[in-house]
Parts: sequence; C-alpha cells; structure tokens
Amino acid sequence: MAQTEEFGEELADFVRRVAELKAARSVPHDDLPTVLDTAIFELDHVAGQLWPWYERLTATGTTNTSSADRQEQQLLKAIFQRLPLPVALIDRETVVRRLNFAGTNFTGVRAGYATGRPLSGFLAHADRAAFRSQTAAVARGDGDRSLTVHLQQRPAVPVRATLTALRPSGEPRTAVLVVLQSAGARAPSAGGGPGPVPDLGETTRHAALMDLLDAMTTALLSEPARTRAAVLERAARVLHGRFADWVVADEGAARLCRTTVLGPVDQRDQRDVRAGDLEAQDPAACPLVVEAARGGSTALQVRPEDPDAFGRDASGAPVLVRANVTSLLCVPLTLDGAAQGVLTLFRTGPRLAFSMAEAQAMDLMSRHIALALGNLGRP
Repeated sequence: MAQTEEFGEELADFVRRVAELKAARSVPHDDLPTVLDTAIFELDHVAGQLWPWYERLTATGTTNTSSADRQEQQLLKAIFQRLPLPVALIDRETVVRRLNFAGTNFTGVRAGYATGRPLSGFLAHADRAAFRSQTAAVARGDGDRSLTVHLQQRPAVPVRATLTALRPSGEPRTAVLVVLQSAGARAPSAGGGPGPVPDLGETTRHAALMDLLDAMTTALLSEPARTRAAVLERAARVLHGRFADWVVADEGAARLCRTTVLGPVDQRDQRDVRAGDLEAQDPAACPLVVEAARGGSTALQVRPEDPDAFGRDASGAPVLVRANVTSLLCVPLTLDGAAQGVLTLFRTGPRLAFSMAEAQAMDLMSRHIALALGNLGRP
C-alpha cells in the first residue's frame, strides 16, 4: 500500500512538471532548446523509472490474488444469483451491476437488459427521484434505507425496496444492495413457481404483425386520399388501439404541423393527459419529433428516461409522465431521404413494451405511408 501511495505521489509530481513544460512553450525561440532537453529528460524518466515501477505494482497485485480468493468470489456470485429474494447490486447513480434470477422474475426485466441501465428507470416516474436520492445517501454512508416504490409495468402494486451499503473487495467505491419485496406480501421465489414454458406467444405476435401490415396496406390502397392529412389520419386509425394506446401524427419536416392525435378511449382519471392537450402542442417543442424529422432515424425507447422528450402540456407537466408512457416509437416518414412527416406511438401502463420486431414492422409501414404522402406532392 505504501509503495502504491509513493508511486501516486511521483506520478502527480510528473504531471505537474509536464504542465510547467506546456506553459514554457511561449519562451523566446533561443531558450526552446533548454525546454526540449527538459522534455526529453522527463520522457526518459517515464520510460526508465515510472513504467517499470507500474509493472512491478501490477504484478504484485496479480500474484496476491490467490486461487482460494477466486474460488470464494465465484461462490459468492453463485449465492447471489440463487438467493430466493429479488436482489440487485447498483452504484450510487442506481445503475444496475448485477440482478439475480429472482430479480428478473420479480421485475420482468432480463438481467442482460437491466445491466448498465439505471434501476430507477424501471420505476414509476413519481418514485424515481426519491429512489435516486435514497441510493445516493446509502452510498455515501448515511445508513441503510427503505422506501416504497412502484414498478412502471405494475404501477398499482407497491414494492418495498430495502437498500444497504456494500463494499465489493478490490473496488474503491461503495455499491448499494437492493432487496425488492411486494409490500404486505411475500416476495416471489425464483424457484417457487414454474419456469418459462414455451408457448405460441411469439407465433401469435408475428401473426398479429402480419395482420397489421395487411390492414395498413389495405387502408392506404383501398381509396385514394385527397389530402396528406387524410393519409396520416387513415394510417393513425389502423395503428390506434391494436398497436399503440396513443398515435400522434405530424406532417412536414422543417415546419411540422400536428394533424392527428388518437388516445385511449377510456380515461376516467381527470389527471390523465387528454387528446386535446397533445393537439394543442407545438411539434417543434417535442425534441423526439424534431430529431426524427431532421435525422430520419426511428427512436425506440423503453421506460423513457427523459420525461421532457415529448415536451410538456399546457399546464407545464411532461406529457410522458402524465400519460404514464412505458414505451414509445417515434418514426420518420421518409421518402428519397426527405422527411414527409413523423408518427409517434405510445404504449402505457402494464402493456408490453414495443419490441425490435414491432419497430421493424413499423419501419416498413412508414415507407408505405411516405409513398402515399409522396403521391400527393411534397410538403
């Protein structure tokens, strides 16, 4: 440890000397050879002293890790994965480092997808700030915490999240261990129920996509539309309900004009966003729409991190939060490289998120819609 600190001090001194050399570049031309000789001397010092020193330190660190230690780490990893409670290991920014088998069953999120993403992103928007704040407090040593949160896919079910600090061996930063449990009920066990059983779900979803493609083609070809807005409305009605809870159509590129907004039919909660709120929006105030119109690339987001990605309503509230959007597709309608308009689709609440296959199908339909728009002239 003492050698490591000494090496760090020596390296810090070297960095300071390099900064002085950089500042010396402004000296008179006649004095530059002296500066050059000093720079060469410092390079020799790195090659002859600091680098061999660094190699010795890293070699010592490697040899200190015994076979028994490695076996112990493997055992601990296996225990973590097999724990019957849903457990996640996160950093101070709530980014998931590990999620055990019970955690994947509990959250419905695959471990490979969750790793590297903030755990707060899988929670309802109203709980994210509190969860991030409590995680940061635990990571800086303020003691264990516990709070009630809600998963975005199951907002009606309260979940108790217990956080405790953990210092993994050989790591400089404190991590946070999170245990998730259904509030007032026992947490589901990783082995308590049957595992995933192959079914016809994938085949059914594929057939549904084929039906949707057929319906879109039929709608675009059955009767010639008189206006571009009529084309967008016809396409939006095909997608609404069966494919997305919300469909928002904007025409144009440089100057976007909102033509169609279709939302959920049953909106009993007066706090929910209404179709009129989105109709009153300026598309230029929706970063997702503007980016799609300019860049011409489809955006697929699951549990959108930025609540302002689709702008705000007249009350100043983020649309994605008020509509409880759990996944979205923002698709440019591009013809010969030029955007004809943009379609934005939302799924809300417990509905399954948009998949890559659905995004590809939507990309195909967007080309058909763009061709129909192109037949009516440029925007």
